[in-house]
Amino acid sequence: MKFLVRSIFLFLCLAGIALAAFYAWLTHPLAFPAGAARVEFRVPAGVGLRGAIKNLAAAGVEVEPRLLVLASRLQSWHSRNRMFVRAGTYGLAAGTTPLQLLDTLHAGKVLQTDVRLIEGWTFRQWRQRLKNEPYLTHELADLDDATLMKRLGFPQGIAPEGQFFPETYRLDRYASDRELLALAAKTMRETLAREWAARQEGLPYRTPYEALIMASIVEKETGQDADRPRVASVFVNRLRLGMRLQTDPSVIYGLGDAFDGNLRRRDLEADTPWNTYTRAGLPPTPIAMPGLASLRAALHPEASRYLYFVARGDGSSEFSETLEAHNRAVNRYQRRRG
Repeated sequence: MKFLVRSIFLFLCLAGIALAAFYAWLTHPLAFPAGAARVEFRVPAGVGLRGAIKNLAAAGVEVEPRLLVLASRLQSWHSRNRMFVRAGTYGLAAGTTPLQLLDTLHAGKVLQTDVRLIEGWTFRQWRQRLKNEPYLTHELADLDDATLMKRLGFPQGIAPEGQFFPETYRLDRYASDRELLALAAKTMRETLAREWAARQEGLPYRTPYEALIMASIVEKETGQDADRPRVASVFVNRLRLGMRLQTDPSVIYGLGDAFDGNLRRRDLEADTPWNTYTRAGLPPTPIAMPGLASLRAALHPEASRYLYFVARGDGSSEFSETLEAHNRAVNRYQRRRG
């Protein structure tokens, strides 16, 4: 009987020592590469805890796989998902313990980055912006627009302009530019469908795409948010009367690389599909990426009789119902006469 008691006591002592050593290991900082204050490692999709540990070791952090898996199993007695690790890039600071590492992996605390796609920019400008994003994986950078759109699942012949919603997107670090643009395209489709369904009655647009084109013009023509519905009313009134839109930003878009920053009379007379001085109706595509405010202005224009507007020079615009009043406004604000 005494032997049994001693054996149990010895076992309990050894178990206590083992547990104490195990806990000490769990709460002791991991060994990082010499001089490294931080380490990043990637966990691909479908890789579990063991795969994550392997990639961490490849990044130079010494970790005992069996002990970490054991600790995870002890933590996961109440959850079957503890061995699952979210795909993404993880960052660990020097001093991280195995217990903190498990918390990071179990919680899926992947590194993220914010990418802002700016309203009013063209798709060409967006592509250049994406090329310069250091935390994106570049899958589409070397493709032409047509191939890029095909890669994103668009039907053949769809122009990229206007198809992506301008927003600040939070993504896992090193997500691809394809993932970002696919998300922006999905957001634009859903936003346009929702806004189109709630549109004002009697608008001169046959399709949501025509409303998108108008929204892009409003985006480029507006210096102040408060003016958007009134600017939209000018172009809507012109469409209803069969007047040409005569919007400079669409002419500039049609000139492409030939535009040198100075819009001349000969440019207004140079016919392109986007020249709204030489051609009636809307241009064939959007001329920029419109934001939500411009979409709503295009679909809910102010009720007005305005047919003209001119920039005042402070970001706002002067609106006129007649050509005579418009010419006076041009003289006042553009030519500084009277």
